[in-house]
Amino acid sequence: MIQMLAGEWKEAGVQEGDVLLLHSNIKRIFKRHLKSGVRLSPQDILDSFLEAIGPTGTLLLPLFNFDFTKGVPFDKRDTPSHMGALTEAGRMHPLAVRTGHPIYSFAAIGFAADKFKNIDNYSGYGSDSPFAVLREMNGRIAVLDLPDQNSMTFYHHVEEMLEVEYRYHKTFSGNYTNESGNTESKTYGLFVRNIEKGVLTHVDPAGELMWGAGLYSGHRPNEGAGLRTVPAQHMYEFVSGIIKSGKAKNTLYRIEGEENA
Repeated sequence: MIQMLAGEWKEAGVQEGDVLLLHSNIKRIFKRHLKSGVRLSPQDILDSFLEAIGPTGTLLLPLFNFDFTKGVPFDKRDTPSHMGALTEAGRMHPLAVRTGHPIYSFAAIGFAADKFKNIDNYSGYGSDSPFAVLREMNGRIAVLDLPDQNSMTFYHHVEEMLEVEYRYHKTFSGNYTNESGNTESKTYGLFVRNIEKGVLTHVDPAGELMWGAGLYSGHRPNEGAGLRTVPAQHMYEFVSGIIKSGKAKNTLYRIEGEENA
């Protein structure tokens, strides 16, 4: 079964040796295979992606947890992911390393995991973040059965790199425990939307443009294998073009209460 799933991921554009950031909703794949009498586990799905990228590949899984923004202490060793069972399986993998941002951390598993081991990025989406490293390593982003709106945090990396006017830098402080068990008060940043101006994230239109431009490979959510992929650098260039051409509004964000143009 793991080999079969790995074949489906490869058909959607995953390649051996990829540095692959995976966003996922695994409910449908469970149901799809349960109808055939196969009961999958999150570990099975994790193993299938590791199989698809092979021994020279590296898998990144989002371990995002937003409690630090509410004053809850962060512990790099055991603060759970809020991004679903597959990401928790990744966090618990014996070879996984975790990046340092207490809100937007990642598990890295595989050949180049050490490149992510010591990342303690100040800004969640910034030039020191795993998003930037993914792009520098010519990585790929994969999304399983989720719309762009509920998955593609990489949009915010592009927005921060270009310092868009509808977001701003905000800091969050709290108790932070590192992998050695040492606790101290630390401050981290996020490039957040301007709530006072009614800014709402609204990126599905950009996703449709990427489909139309042929950037996405694979399947739309809830169709076929449900997996689509895009090279991170190609997405970066495409989204940068949207922003630089003044078309971000109603493509990447909208204003609450306004009709879409």
